[in-house]
Amino acid sequence: MIAIRRLAALILLAVALASPAESQAQNQSQNQVQSTRVTFLLVSDIYLMGDKAMADGQRRGGFARLATVVKAERARGGHVIFAHAGDTLSPSLMSGIDRGAHIITLTNLIPPDIFVPGNHEFDFGKDGFFKRMGEAKFPLYAANLRGPDGAPLPNFKDRSVVTFDGVRIGLTGATYDDSNRASSAGDLKFSSTLDATKTQAAALRSDGADFVVSVVHADRRQDYQIIQSGVVDLLLTGHDHDLFVNYNDKVAAVEPSYDGHYVVAVDVTINVREQGGRRTTTWWPQFRIIDTATVTPDPEVAAVVAEFEQQFSKEMDVPLGTTDVELDSRTATVRTREAAIGNLIADALRASTRADAVIINGGGIRGGKVYPPGTAITRRDVLAELPFGNHVVTVEMRGRDLRRAIENGLSQLPDPAGRFPQVSGLTIEADSKMPAGRRVKSIKVGNAALSDTKLYRVATIDFLGRGGDGYDSFRDARHLMEDDDAPLLANEVMIYIRDTGTIRTRASGRVVVK
Repeated sequence: MIAIRRLAALILLAVALASPAESQAQNQSQNQVQSTRVTFLLVSDIYLMGDKAMADGQRRGGFARLATVVKAERARGGHVIFAHAGDTLSPSLMSGIDRGAHIITLTNLIPPDIFVPGNHEFDFGKDGFFKRMGEAKFPLYAANLRGPDGAPLPNFKDRSVVTFDGVRIGLTGATYDDSNRASSAGDLKFSSTLDATKTQAAALRSDGADFVVSVVHADRRQDYQIIQSGVVDLLLTGHDHDLFVNYNDKVAAVEPSYDGHYVVAVDVTINVREQGGRRTTTWWPQFRIIDTATVTPDPEVAAVVAEFEQQFSKEMDVPLGTTDVELDSRTATVRTREAAIGNLIADALRASTRADAVIINGGGIRGGKVYPPGTAITRRDVLAELPFGNHVVTVEMRGRDLRRAIENGLSQLPDPAGRFPQVSGLTIEADSKMPAGRRVKSIKVGNAALSDTKLYRVATIDFLGRGGDGYDSFRDARHLMEDDDAPLLANEVMIYIRDTGTIRTRASGRVVVK
């Protein structure tokens, strides 16, 4: 018993005589500071594989220039997280041929560390989406996307945590939550981007993340909702096609324009202090806008792009279908009366948009030729007829505003006018002898008379959607998606002709003017 008491006393004495250095070390172990610096590199909305001549005379964008930027950032030796905020499988003329296969090949050459799909990833349907995503050699995230049974999609993550220098970085992502309306996602289920981001950010904090990053394909309204919620530290976003940098001392948010014209780099220094088992994070960002006009295209990726461009050139002369009727795109036809080719183009738009009605301007049809029955129609023919690179836009408008649009289209008769309406889903009777603005006698949408108060879904082209050719009622209508984010007109027509095979669309009394 005495021996045990002596041993206990010696232990107490040793503790009492412990060196100040040992005590200080114990305190330091409970008050550690871990630091790291991470570069977050962001691109989104990349549709074109090659670079593009801009209004200022510079060439920007494309995968080869983007590859130079990404490789240079990764070669610097620091920590880099390369994010892609979606929209890339479509729209482009090449994607109209291979349904985005070339985009996945090029993206695999410079694989992002996190990719979230945008609405255009669903343009070729659910099966097309799964096929392309199955070819991706990079991580896929979409916390707000589920299968028809409500289960997570294969190969997709909701969130993850990566560690650099002891600092834990939480990553989550969300796709465009209105993709069922904006695209062709089938029976896939989309939940709120904001709600999913809040849920995943909370889960990442619970998982021990010191710094939380969300990559989203979302409109600016949603971006600001996420910023104001304060649930993430860094928001990397796409969809609006603008160059955007925002920092409110709590949340940083960026968007990099589109087509790789610019790449946004956010260099973030993160310090984490651990004291008493609690971790406290401080951080600050530095923003760099990388203008791809200043970089030399990567030769390896440029060579692959050149191969695809050569393939595209050959595909331009492949027949899409054969016309069983005469198609007349001469100015005197398309600008004064219903034309079979105008009906064909308008029908293609109604098929792709599921709109109640379509109005396009005859002046946008520019081939100026006659295709006799039996003519094979190629992609090159479609581009010759539709050379302006117009996008298809869909608006919601009251019947009275639709009537006003049609009155505008007929207002310059009997003179030929670019605004003359080529239509689908409509039957119009008018009298050109009446004053402009009061020429329409009757309008049917489908088989029913137009109702001035009813809300209709109408498809047109972005030129008219901006009020071009006097179509102010389209400009003032509610646009269901951004004009420059919409499908290409030429692509939709190509797909329609290919799917139809034999063109039998005639002038059939859709627009009757006395």
